[in-house]
Amino acid sequence: LYGLTSQLRRAAVSIAANIAEGFKKTSRIDKARFMNTSQGSVEECRYYLILAKDLGYGETHELNSLLEEVSKLLTSYRSAILNSDS
Repeated sequence: LYGLTSQLRRAAVSIAANIAEGFKKTSRIDKARFMNTSQGSVEECRYYLILAKDLGYGETHELNSLLEEVSKLLTSYRSAILNSDS
């Protein structure tokens, strides 16, 4: 349980850290790359929640819903970055 908790926390922090790092990048490609890396961390969190549920550690529906919302926002933001003129 401790190991899974630690991994989930690390992946969740990575989502925000990559968004913050990508924010200051000057090129659209670099910004989009960091949003894509954040999306990878979202998927890692999603897996850890599946594993936690499978191991009987608790219900994860609410966290999965929040993670889905973050995923949609990241996808939209990345698309907007890539489709912007500057």
